[in-house]
Amino acid sequence: MKIMRIFRRKKREDELKELIKEKPAKKSFKDLFKKKGDIKKKEHIIKRRKHKLGFYLTKAGLVIEPRKASRVLFNSCVVLNFIISIFLIFYFSIRLGYSLLYLTIIMAILWFFAFIILLFAMWSLFYIFLDLKIFKRRIDLEGVLPDFLQLTSANIKAGMSTDKALWYAVRPRFGVLAKEIEAVAKETMGGKDLREALLDFTKKYDSLVLKRSISLIIEGINAGGEIGDLLNKVALNIQESAVMKKEMAANVTTYVIFITFATVVAAPFLFALSSQLIAIVQSLTSRIAVPATTGMSFALSFTGTGIKATDFKIFAVISLIITSFFSSLIVATIKKGDIKEGIRYIPLFMASTVVLFFLANILLNRLLGIFF
Repeated sequence: MKIMRIFRRKKREDELKELIKEKPAKKSFKDLFKKKGDIKKKEHIIKRRKHKLGFYLTKAGLVIEPRKASRVLFNSCVVLNFIISIFLIFYFSIRLGYSLLYLTIIMAILWFFAFIILLFAMWSLFYIFLDLKIFKRRIDLEGVLPDFLQLTSANIKAGMSTDKALWYAVRPRFGVLAKEIEAVAKETMGGKDLREALLDFTKKYDSLVLKRSISLIIEGINAGGEIGDLLNKVALNIQESAVMKKEMAANVTTYVIFITFATVVAAPFLFALSSQLIAIVQSLTSRIAVPATTGMSFALSFTGTGIKATDFKIFAVISLIITSFFSSLIVATIKKGDIKEGIRYIPLFMASTVVLFFLANILLNRLLGIFF
């Protein structure tokens, strides 16, 4: 009996040991708290990125979900990288005849490094597109805002309430502003306060003029003053500011003409002249036959490689493109007061400088070819 009890006790102890081994180790409160904190931090970063993208999309006037936009960009990047991969496989395998191992290494590098760079570039271009879209919407809205405020002022003076005056001042020629005011009117009809609807409207645009105008309207509503006269004065103030900007742009026209002439006309002509001088010097030195040694204590030699005319042309084109890019931005800043206005000047400046460089090169080649 004693032997049986000892055997059973030992069996129970072995079972308990196995249970203890199988039981997972308990995590400390600190580890659990740290893990939860990391998860919350990651979720907060993802939400913040989505909120920022959604904020940009709203300001740009694009009705697209942030998740959908991210998916489209990612899929586009995958497709583009796949097309590049097919081209590289065809080029390296058929044209150059590289081995499978070499192709595998190239594809691994392409899908690791090039994919990340391509994705970053596509996101950068997408945000630049959104930024330009936001800027264009702001310019369009500020251009028609004074006329809209004057019509609203006339409606208020005719006896309408503020929300009705805003609604009846909408005209098709106001474009994006007309759509926004219609949205504000629908929200107020649905029971939303007019002041809240107007504040939500200002959040969609990066316009100080719009925010100041709407804040004055809200302060006038709260104070119970003459909204019609206030709106008329605000509209006149905006128009006066626009006239002052045009006068300032007219005063600095001389600087704009100088920069444009130096970039578009002078720089291509001087680069073309330098290119022709290099070609002339190379042709002259190739004709001169100088003995290896002379009666002097030194020797002359024209056998050096020097600068090639083709290399100089490549350098000239790159220099002209960079110069025209920054010149267009400087012209926009001087003339319009905003560097974003220079985006439309960039292709015009670049094309003009490069075309004039090649035309000047051909013209100087024919003129100087008569003498050399």
